[in-house]
Amino acid sequence: MTDDGSTAYNSHIEAIRQSEYPMLRDEIYLDHAGTTLYAKSLVDKFAADMTSSLFGNPHSASLSSQTSTSRIEDVRLRILQFFNADPSEFDLVFVANATAGIKLVIEAFRGNPLSFDYLYHQACHTSLVGVREEAANSLCLDDAAVEGWIGGTDPTSVFGQHARPTLFAYPAQSNMDGTRFPLDWSDRLRKGVSESDRQVFTMLDAAALVPTSPLDLSNSETAPDFTVLSFYKMFGFPDLGGLIVRRQAAPTFLSRRYFGGGTVDMVVCHKEQWHAPKTQALHESLEDGTLPVHSIVALDSALTVHRQLFGSMGDVSSHTSFLGQRLQDGLTALRHSNGQPVCAIYSRSSLTSKGSDSSLGNGPVVAFNLQTHLGSWVSLVEFEKLAVLKRFHIRTGGLCNPGGIANSLGLEPWEMKRNFSAGFRCGAESDIMSGKPTGVIRVSLGAMSTISDVDKFIAFIAEFYQTESGPEHEPEIDSPTRDDLPDLHVESITVFPIKSCGGFRVPAGVVWEVRAEGLAWDREWCLVHRGTGQALSQKRHPRMALIRPVIDFSKGQLHVSYWEPKSKQPIPEISIPLSANPNLFHVSTTSKPMASRVCGEEISAQIYTSSKINDFFSSVLGVPCALARFPPGGLGKGMRHAKAHLQKHQRVNRRIQCKMPCQFPGMDTPPDSDSESERQRILLSNESPILAINLASLEALNRQIVAQGVKAVSPEVFRANIAIGSSTSGSQSFAYSEDHWSSLRIGQQDFKMLGSCRRCHMICIDQETAEKNDEPFVTLAKTRRFDGKVFFGTHMCHLPSSKIDTKEAQFPTITVGERVVVDPV
Repeated sequence: MTDDGSTAYNSHIEAIRQSEYPMLRDEIYLDHAGTTLYAKSLVDKFAADMTSSLFGNPHSASLSSQTSTSRIEDVRLRILQFFNADPSEFDLVFVANATAGIKLVIEAFRGNPLSFDYLYHQACHTSLVGVREEAANSLCLDDAAVEGWIGGTDPTSVFGQHARPTLFAYPAQSNMDGTRFPLDWSDRLRKGVSESDRQVFTMLDAAALVPTSPLDLSNSETAPDFTVLSFYKMFGFPDLGGLIVRRQAAPTFLSRRYFGGGTVDMVVCHKEQWHAPKTQALHESLEDGTLPVHSIVALDSALTVHRQLFGSMGDVSSHTSFLGQRLQDGLTALRHSNGQPVCAIYSRSSLTSKGSDSSLGNGPVVAFNLQTHLGSWVSLVEFEKLAVLKRFHIRTGGLCNPGGIANSLGLEPWEMKRNFSAGFRCGAESDIMSGKPTGVIRVSLGAMSTISDVDKFIAFIAEFYQTESGPEHEPEIDSPTRDDLPDLHVESITVFPIKSCGGFRVPAGVVWEVRAEGLAWDREWCLVHRGTGQALSQKRHPRMALIRPVIDFSKGQLHVSYWEPKSKQPIPEISIPLSANPNLFHVSTTSKPMASRVCGEEISAQIYTSSKINDFFSSVLGVPCALARFPPGGLGKGMRHAKAHLQKHQRVNRRIQCKMPCQFPGMDTPPDSDSESERQRILLSNESPILAINLASLEALNRQIVAQGVKAVSPEVFRANIAIGSSTSGSQSFAYSEDHWSSLRIGQQDFKMLGSCRRCHMICIDQETAEKNDEPFVTLAKTRRFDGKVFFGTHMCHLPSSKIDTKEAQFPTITVGERVVVDPV
């Protein structure tokens, strides 16, 4: 397809997007390698089919049963024809997904009395890597080793002489970076080992290839023995997979031991144990139980609609290759002003005409990492926070491709094991270990992707990650001294009794207790999912902000109400005793009760038994949840510790050497606070006992936000316990001075600063309406990002008085309006 042809085809896709993909309004979906999107026409056609036809269980002779059987076989043939596979040479087995197809093949090899040897390419998905645990021997091969094997260097010779069959598995296209591998490996390998006594079978993982490229199985002599794929990756719906078996490899399944309903002609159970498998068609003996009839019917609709919307797979391939190359060229062209690349790209060129080192080209996938102008890596976690906020749907991390990740990132086995020992896990926030990233950003395109999607993503990277360098030697400035600061006072005190729910603002004149774990009653409760035990968060459930607690000491109750801005019908409030009465909590009768998890930590929380209480929260949030309590004074998993830490560079006030777009003049870099510190106790807060904000910093931030034509944000979005204000004019000159405070005195109580607060897009939730916005995270990402992380506010903890015989030491308190002294002498 020429550039003009690509543009014309793109215009066609743009034209159908609004009507066929309404879910993409204001969204940029770039994770088609995970699953592509289903068209409205597909859903409508499927619904019409379901409401006009009667489909029964195919294991029957009724008319509805025969209707199902007939449709299943018609769809089976359509899929084989889609891949040019002659039904006399191939059979299609319906499975749940590509992984289920792999497991079905392995059931057969596992049943072989001699077992089997397994070789797999290093770019294999985890689902193929896992097969090695079933094999007698296994080896991981790179391209050179595969070509050497084809050329006569047998890697299985290290296994010794035996008659075991060998299975070789490889992907048609890497799900990590889009690299495409020779489809003729199966044929060449089969020919190369034909003279040996060893049987070699090949399994092709086509799941990543077939959504955007034709797969031609017209020649059964050269085709893989087993091909696995997932139809939801091709059409978005249904959730179904397929295993295409070359009939010459069908005898392999004679070793399969398990049989399920519908796969046998006769079974004897009593006195003798015997069965006769079905033999008329291979799929009849492999499709255990009742097939997902309705999903197969949906697949019929998917094939029809896909052709109507996108034409041939050749058209889809040309379009997505054009977009993939445009994306890679755009990201490659991004440079910092010092000439350093913004992106470290691991994918090859999508178009072979672009000088790729492979004649196969690349799938429409770009895997990369971001670097600062000084060469440091940008955290994937921090990148994803911004991407989510700007409505980009992408994938980051290890992508279930351990070999591909290790090869691209230069990670040796010992390094990966060291990272694991240091606490790294899939989905962990610490994604840069010993100066190396542990995963990548993957952008993948599909049939309904457009030039606009690509250009918006490139512009997003340029806006937030392409930097302008300042002078090489910026003069250092001193941090504000204690004498420089204006008169500061406590503007407000807020506690959040239920984690992630609304706050309770302490009235003026009320003294409030300060405990070792933080302010009294702060984040002592949480809501946990009844199925998983995971603590709920506003990030996923913004309406938690509308749950409003009020602490009533006169009645010893925590009154909780729900305020829905658009609702005219008030919801009755509930009351929860402040006392920790054991009769209120669930007592587990199992040896290992289900654990609750907060911020990834397993905790031992007390779950309330009251259906009235739990149903209240479940009803207002629309989530099956229960109230849990995590009172102070616990031990073991009943105790948590702060993670905030004051970094050494916090004590040095330097002008930022790297200016981001819209950089606020004179902004100081904050400290990092996400590593382990002294063992300060906390309850259910994320990082530290107490969180404070400087209202002068908020004023500075809001000036930048308002300058962009956006409404200023309120202090409440930062969910701070203490807001520190000043009555002195010109306080804006002390914005972000909290970065350099080491301690505070509020009234008679001393506090130690633990470091700046690392922020996520939860601060974009309006605490009055629960609506999500872009600000203030977008502006902070441009002005308060250090080491790839966004900061606002400061963590701190209470320092017990050394004068233990005073009232202030025995019962430490603070009050709204009290004077705040920075770094008291």
